[in-house]
Amino acid sequence: MPDIFVTKTREEPGAKAMRVEVPLERVRAAEDKATAYYARRVRLPGFRKGKAPTAVVRKRFQEAIREEVIRELVGEGWKLAVEQEGLKPIADPRVRDLKFEAEKPVTFELLVEVKPDITLGRLGGFQLTRRVLPVRDEMVNDQIEQIRRQRAPWEPLSEPPKAGDYVQITLAIIETDQASEPKRYELVLGEGRALPEVEARIMTLKPGETGDADVQLPQDFPDPAKRGQRRTARITLHEAKRQELPPLDDGFAREVGDFDSLDALRAGARQDLEQEAARQADAEVRRQLIEQIVGANNLEAPRPLVERLLATYAQGYEIPDDQLERFAGEFRPLAEAQVRRDLVLDYVVEKQKLQATEEELDQRVAKIAGRRQADPGQVYASLQKAGRLRELERQITEEKAFAHLLQQSTVTEA
Repeated sequence: MPDIFVTKTREEPGAKAMRVEVPLERVRAAEDKATAYYARRVRLPGFRKGKAPTAVVRKRFQEAIREEVIRELVGEGWKLAVEQEGLKPIADPRVRDLKFEAEKPVTFELLVEVKPDITLGRLGGFQLTRRVLPVRDEMVNDQIEQIRRQRAPWEPLSEPPKAGDYVQITLAIIETDQASEPKRYELVLGEGRALPEVEARIMTLKPGETGDADVQLPQDFPDPAKRGQRRTARITLHEAKRQELPPLDDGFAREVGDFDSLDALRAGARQDLEQEAARQADAEVRRQLIEQIVGANNLEAPRPLVERLLATYAQGYEIPDDQLERFAGEFRPLAEAQVRRDLVLDYVVEKQKLQATEEELDQRVAKIAGRRQADPGQVYASLQKAGRLRELERQITEEKAFAHLLQQSTVTEA
């Protein structure tokens, strides 16, 4: 069988492009294989199962056979490209310029993001500062107040709501004496989620009442031509609720958790805040370290990897197509920093062989199970089902990489 030809067409840090040509003989073999697959499994009118003529099967399942042939040939071309070029792909390739014509070789281009080959000459000797921000009494009080509000029930109101109350409204914009289709909103007054004029009008209404407010349409209004213009908004208040905060006493502390008194709850909240402050200080040290390694080695973020990460961000935030360009411009510095961070850590992990082991993963799962007072096997199965084992493995690996790097630099407590 003639060989498949793979030719590298373009290359840049983080990406490669390869042209693949599949000889006609291999295309025919793939078509025969796909046709035989359908011939064995389908039943056509007038023929017993598996007895339909090949020509009939090809005509009846032409598109399905074509898709199967393409899938097989692209897979073979990709496998050969990885072996021939020694690729280290970080994702499946994209297929472009596919040409599949009768009695001709099949050609296509593979575009793939790859781990770039980098060398980091300096990884240590940096001066880092660790500063743990003090936990003030006001921060503890705020934490307690958040817990208090989380546990407070919402009681219906018959009077106009105030800041801090929950409301359900419908709002319609009036255009030339015609009101648009009302849209329903739920919000807590005073959180800045509605226009100030709208919130002010809501606070004059009782549940069930309707009122108008003169508003300036915001800059993100769906119709660009009307942004910034003044209109009348018709507001109907359907429901209003107010939280009844529980008394701040020892009984509240016992309801919250394993606390004997309000003082014990305050101590627990302070400890949580202090632990969070320590985590943030450690994260800042790691950020300083990565920044100095990047600077010392003039490490650039390869464009293809940045573009790929931006696409992932946009998908996660469900950014509309017409906002992708603005989104990419705003988030590009963040994506570039993340790519550089990943390149540094991957380099250290690979050179020092710091990948998390099965034993370390089992130990971490057992630790999580201990905190939950659960069976380690059940916790492992739960993490596996949720697809979080790889995330946990990456976390352990990064901890090992940072521990290795920090041993080579000086950290000063501020």
